[in-house]
Amino acid sequence: QVQLVEFGGGLVQAWGSLRLSCAASRSISRINDMGWYRQAPGKQRELVATITSGGRINFIGRFTISRDNAKNTMSLQMNNLEPEDTAIYYCNARPNGAYGIWGDVWGQGTQVTVSS
Repeated sequence: QVQLVEFGGGLVQAWGSLRLSCAASRSISRINDMGWYRQAPGKQRELVATITSGGRINFIGRFTISRDNAKNTMSLQMNNLEPEDTAIYYCNARPNGAYGIWGDVWGQGTQVTVSS
């Protein structure tokens, strides 16, 4: 089993910055695909960015994703935040069979609120 815990959410003013972190309970070097998703009130969960174990990034928008396989962490640097970025942000991992896990693994989410 792999558990994910997010840190770093909070309240920030528009155009401010936040850095989210995700800590995994097991080595993420065996997990190729990881990413951040978010869900705003009344909306479906949407992709923010993904990153492979080799560092290949698929991103949307203004945020920067990174991971440290040695520390089993993944981060999301969010700059120039806008009120529309207000959402619960979720850490995601797709073990694709690592540790015998084939489905998505999700963290509990961390709230990001951007005030205007």
